[in-house]
Amino acid sequence: MMIIGVPKEIKNNEYRVALLPVGVDMLKRDGHKVYLEKGAGLGSGITDGEYQASGAVILDSPAEIYAEAEMIVKIKEPQEGEYALLRPGQIVFTYFHFAASRSLTEALLASRIVAMAYETLQLESGELPCLTPMSEVAGRMAVHEGAKYLEEPMKGRGILLGGVPGVIPADVVIIGAGVVGANACKMAAGLGANVTVMDVNLNRLRYLDEIMPPNVHTLMSNSYTIRDSVLKADLVISSVLKRGAKAPCLISRELVSQMKTGAVIVDVAIDQGGSCETSRPTTHDNPTYVVDGVVHYCVTNMPGAVARTSTYALTNATLPYILLLANNGYEKAVRNIFALKRSVNMRDGELVIQEVAETFGLSWKSL
Repeated sequence: MMIIGVPKEIKNNEYRVALLPVGVDMLKRDGHKVYLEKGAGLGSGITDGEYQASGAVILDSPAEIYAEAEMIVKIKEPQEGEYALLRPGQIVFTYFHFAASRSLTEALLASRIVAMAYETLQLESGELPCLTPMSEVAGRMAVHEGAKYLEEPMKGRGILLGGVPGVIPADVVIIGAGVVGANACKMAAGLGANVTVMDVNLNRLRYLDEIMPPNVHTLMSNSYTIRDSVLKADLVISSVLKRGAKAPCLISRELVSQMKTGAVIVDVAIDQGGSCETSRPTTHDNPTYVVDGVVHYCVTNMPGAVARTSTYALTNATLPYILLLANNGYEKAVRNIFALKRSVNMRDGELVIQEVAETFGLSWKSL
């Protein structure tokens, strides 16, 4: 039997919740206990009563949740106000994105928790199943947000993404043809924009060339093609990813200074540090800023704004692994289940993921 705790998210404008009532019911059927903080599901449209009907125990404060739970299931990385609530040996299963923050990495190493990250949980095929659904949401949202901030009142160029008869559409450049990039392509193409998607994987570009409409063009990504494309773009969406590591910087400050005035950059890679030199994390309260006339949208929890969609999409992916952890226990689960082993980033005060260690010049030990 394991006690699972679900605290209410406290990151700026984060409305998702890490477990649905059906998840509570399934855990309870397997003999586990679920403690949920009062109001944790309200942002996703789920009441405490629905959780209670499924067997959850509702507690009033996060302190009670952290004190009771053997495993904490969250959406976003622990915030500063939660650090003191963590206990040595406690399993925390959430998005961490350690490579984007040395202070977070050092604080959680000091807490001596077992940090298991959704974003590094990986199948033997290389797929990242707990990252995929939020990448789908973020890719689609990136186009919505980019279109909005191209409007003149938002300090954009005053361009309608799809144009109208007699007026050419906007030029959209998408760097990275993975899950985020493909979903951004689909949305931008559907709105009628002129879309260029870039990647270093020719097979991936061939695939997108086959399935995307004629207004989507594929381009091999390198420093020359990135420069040429970004300078022509009205909207740039960056979605490059290296598992667990800091995102590579592909757009320099100099290149930003030469972009069209009022162009928009949506840096979806900001969770992993961002792929534009001028990118810095923003919130839904204050999502954009302007550098050299270019609007930057760098919100670190984009899917949190559409919580009723995102919560269901994410929990579809995470619940099977939560059940595996609870039913097998940490040691057995990590020993026998490849994907869960890959999700472990730190334990007992030590990093066990090479990419994060290399980002900050820290030591690490193989799990």
